[in-house]
Amino acid sequence: MSEFKLLRLLRLEDGSRWGDAATDVQRADAIAVLDRDSSTPYHWLGRARGWSKTTDLAAVALEALVTQAPPGSRSFAFAADKDQAALLVDALAGFVSRGAPILDDVLEAQTWRIVVKRTGASLVAMAADEASAWELRPFLAVCDELGMWPSTRSARRLEAVTSSIPKAPGRLAIMTTASDPAHWSARVREHGLADPLWRVSEVHGPPPWMDSEMIEEARRRLPPSSFARLFDNVWMSGEDRLVAEEDLAACVVLDGPQEPQPAHRYVLAVDVGLKHDRTAVAVCHLRDGIVTLDRIETWQGSRLKPVSLADLEEWLVRAAAEYQAHVLVDPWQAALLVERLRRRSVRIDEFPFTSQSVGRIATTLYTLLREHALRLPDDERLLDELRNVRLRESSPGVLRLDHDAGRHDDMAVALACHRLVEKGEARGPRGSWVARGEIEGIAEVAVGSNVVGY
Repeated sequence: MSEFKLLRLLRLEDGSRWGDAATDVQRADAIAVLDRDSSTPYHWLGRARGWSKTTDLAAVALEALVTQAPPGSRSFAFAADKDQAALLVDALAGFVSRGAPILDDVLEAQTWRIVVKRTGASLVAMAADEASAWELRPFLAVCDELGMWPSTRSARRLEAVTSSIPKAPGRLAIMTTASDPAHWSARVREHGLADPLWRVSEVHGPPPWMDSEMIEEARRRLPPSSFARLFDNVWMSGEDRLVAEEDLAACVVLDGPQEPQPAHRYVLAVDVGLKHDRTAVAVCHLRDGIVTLDRIETWQGSRLKPVSLADLEEWLVRAAAEYQAHVLVDPWQAALLVERLRRRSVRIDEFPFTSQSVGRIATTLYTLLREHALRLPDDERLLDELRNVRLRESSPGVLRLDHDAGRHDDMAVALACHRLVEKGEARGPRGSWVARGEIEGIAEVAVGSNVVGY
C-alpha cells in the first residue's frame, strides 16, 4: 500500500502510525475501498468489537478526501444517530490534530465536516435519520455500525445512500459488527454476498490486542447471543426471539395465497389497527396436524386517513363466503364491525384479548414455528414481521408477543393458529403434539429454557 502514503502516516491516539499498527485485514480492507479501479464499488466490512472500525473508516475517508476526491466533491460518513456520527467526526478531527502542522495546513476541521482547503472537497458526518440523504451525490459514503442502527423507517434510509452511488459514480463502505439475523442490515449483507459489485470482508473473533481476561469477563456477563455478535462477529438471534431463522425458513413452503378448498375448514382471524398499526386478516386451516396460512391481507392507516372499517367489512363478507369461514375477532376492538357483520349473516367467533389469552396465542405460535407445523407463504413482509417478534414474560409463566409499532400481521396469524389448535391438534415434523390442554405447559418450558434451542 505504498501509494497511500497519507493513510500510512496518520497517527493514532497512542502516537503510533496507522500503517505500522494495522493488521493484514485492516490493510486489505483499506486498499480495497481506496482502489479507484476496483470492480466492486460496494464494500461490506464485518468485524467484532474492538477492531478499530470507526477509526479505520475515518482513516480511509481522510485518505480518499485529500488524495482522490475531485474539487468541490462531497463525501459522507453516516451513523445511526448524532452521537455515533460525533465519534466519526472526533476520529477525523483527531487525525487532523495529531498530523499538525502538515494536515492542519491542508484541512479545516469544522463541527460536522472536514474540508480540503485547496480543493473545497468535503466530508460531512450525518445521522441516518436526516431526510436530506435522498439528495446526495457522494464521492465516498461510509456507514458506521450499520447492524446497530434502529429498525425505524428513517434509519433504513440506507436505500437513499446506495441508490445515489451510481450518480457520481462513487463508492460505499459499510463497517459493522454482526447483529440479529432479523435486523434489516442482514438483508443488505445477504445481497452483498450474492452481488458481483460487492466485496464482503469479515473477520471473526476479537482483535489480537484485546485483553483476554476482559473478553472472558464479557463472556460470563453477556447472554450467549450478545457475546457471539459483539466479540465473535457471528450473526445470531437473541434468546427472546419468537423464531430462529432456520425454523422460519423451514416453514416457508408456499409460493403465495392458496385457493379455497371445499374439504378444508377455515378461520379468518382479524386484528384491527386504525391509525398507527396495520389491520391484518389471516386466513388459515388445519389439516393432517399442520396449520396452513392460506392468505394474509393488510390495510395500513394513518392519523389523517385511518383504515376504513367499511372497506374491511366488505372484504370480510366476500372472504367469509369464499372460504366458508367463521370470522374470529376481539369484540372490544371493533364492536360496531362485529354487529354489522352479524347483520349480514357472517358467522362471528369472539376472542377477547386479555393478558391470559394473549399469552396462550403467543405460546401456540411459538410452538408451531419451532415444530415446523405452520406452512407459510414466501411473503417477505410477513417473514420480516415474524423475525422481529419477541417473546416477553408479562407475568410468571405467561408469554406475550412484543413488537414495534406498525407491526401487526403476527397477531392475526397467531390468533388464527391458536383457534385451530384449540379446536383440534397439530403435529410438527419434529414429532411434538400441540393440542388443547397442553399449551399452558409449553409456556413454562419456553420461559424456563430462556427460549433457547428452538
